[in-house]
Amino acid sequence: MRLVPSRRAAFWIWITLVVLTEVHLLIGVSCVVDRLDGKGYPYRLAVNTLAMLAVPTLWWLVQRRRSDPQPVPWWPAALVTASFAFDALGNQLDLYDSWEPWDNLSHFVTWFFLLWGIGLLVARAEVRPRWALIATITGLGAAFAVVWEIGEWYTFIRQGTELSGAYEDTLSDELLGTLGAACAALLVARSAAAEPERL
Repeated sequence: MRLVPSRRAAFWIWITLVVLTEVHLLIGVSCVVDRLDGKGYPYRLAVNTLAMLAVPTLWWLVQRRRSDPQPVPWWPAALVTASFAFDALGNQLDLYDSWEPWDNLSHFVTWFFLLWGIGLLVARAEVRPRWALIATITGLGAAFAVVWEIGEWYTFIRQGTELSGAYEDTLSDELLGTLGAACAALLVARSAAAEPERL
């Protein structure tokens, strides 16, 4: 089963996700919707925008110095962006506050998308053996989960917002993020073995 769309389709998927996510972030920053106030949207706008643009930008900077530059891997870029779009969807529909399981689901799914995209880039380095590729992607996911939780603490938990139950929530978020990364790692390892030329 082919899991990778054409380069053209992947590019337009990436563009669509970036635009939709940016619109949501700008709504959050402008405080047009009261329930989005206090959720760290100025930080989200800066960090999420940089992250969504990171793959094509860094790829271009590296490849322009090569004699045989490779085209931007738009599918990994789209997957990384999908993680931020999924988070934006939850906030836009107020699912974090109206449906309790959403926070746990979101941490699993967003880390799955994020590390699926990053994992495809890591796999291009031909990391061997297979277990090392899986461990690298999962480890990156665990590290990113810790960094994200530190960011959450700095932006609103330390100020008293959502302080109750923060410890348990942080542990479950890190666990589910790592689990999502591990699932993405298994998928990437399988794809690398089946269709290495399409990574």
